[in-house]
Amino acid sequence: MRDRAMPISRRGFAALAAAGALGGVARPVIAQGAPLRVGLMLPFSGTFAALGENIAAAIELHIQERGGRFGGRQLQLIRLDDESNPANAVQNVNRLVGRDRAEVLIGTVHSGVVMALVQVSRERGIPLIIPNAGNQAATGELCAPSIFRSSFSNWQPAYGMGLWLSRNGVKRAAWVTWDYAAGNESGEGFRQGLAAGGAELVRELKLPFPETNFQPLLAQIPGLNLDAVGSFFAGGGAVQFVREYAAAGLKDRIPLCGSGFLTEGTLQGQGAAAEGIKTSLHYGDGIDTPKNRSFREAFKARTGRDADVYAVQGYDAAQMLAAGLDGVRGNLDAEREFSRAIRSARIDSPRGPFSLSASHNPIQNMWLREAKGGENKVIGIAAESLADPGTGCRMA
Repeated sequence: MRDRAMPISRRGFAALAAAGALGGVARPVIAQGAPLRVGLMLPFSGTFAALGENIAAAIELHIQERGGRFGGRQLQLIRLDDESNPANAVQNVNRLVGRDRAEVLIGTVHSGVVMALVQVSRERGIPLIIPNAGNQAATGELCAPSIFRSSFSNWQPAYGMGLWLSRNGVKRAAWVTWDYAAGNESGEGFRQGLAAGGAELVRELKLPFPETNFQPLLAQIPGLNLDAVGSFFAGGGAVQFVREYAAAGLKDRIPLCGSGFLTEGTLQGQGAAAEGIKTSLHYGDGIDTPKNRSFREAFKARTGRDADVYAVQGYDAAQMLAAGLDGVRGNLDAEREFSRAIRSARIDSPRGPFSLSASHNPIQNMWLREAKGGENKVIGIAAESLADPGTGCRMA
């Protein structure tokens, strides 16, 4: 499989072609007894630097817990800053698997950048574990035996939120987001979650990414006769949207909710405007299990920072890699057995135990969270053991 290109759908090929061609990439030839070279292609500068650092630190934490070896192989991490720049993605992947001879890839945060990683994994069979990017295609139409995700699909958190609303009295809701892949894929999940409980998505209100002129959208909401407003925004856009939603007098009239990234890492900037907002995500504050407590303590001791969803996704990427390598005693030439070992593993995650779907996306609880006192407190389960449908996935 590593030396045979796998077929790419027409739509998927167009997405990958936009990033450029990965010419000249070949499987690295590494002596079996040598350290396993793991390429970490993550943002270590720019807007998403904190996310990349938490993912990397959590990977290092689990390697340390395992005494530096998975499947009997010592691990060597190769860090590469992808700057969250899709224009440089092909060059960066070529560097990792060419010059740096990475045998395994872990990356990345940005959905546009991850497409180059997906392509090289499909074409050469180099194992790829995605510790954040939620674009549907990676575990949908572009799925492959060598591609795994330790995070989420964009569909999952929003579906969980829609499902919970529909089961708790909401009949009519709107969706507000940026008009780009993450917002649109989340919106489809929200619509399906609402429909599963008999509720209706009556309007989608969008603006181009990354614009933040929310006033024309907010002005339409009062006339729609809504029970709730769902939303996907992240980072600075989420801070501004939540504050302006409250300032428009909507907060106490029509509950605002959404995919967990609406309030993940943004509560300090949102302040009182976020208080009471409910979101759905695969991790949250206050999960009271021995695994989560020990993980948070160890991460804090190692980094001086509190763990977040990005740290959890990095930690579990390392756990998945360990499961695969343990299953083949460190021999990556046993490709099918490596893939099968990860696919059949039950990962003891801080978020709660999970396994993988047929398309290699986590089957996991979508926790219901409420913003309280600067924390996203887990108050229940929005959708239990939720599997992404993996639409279009035809595993070779």
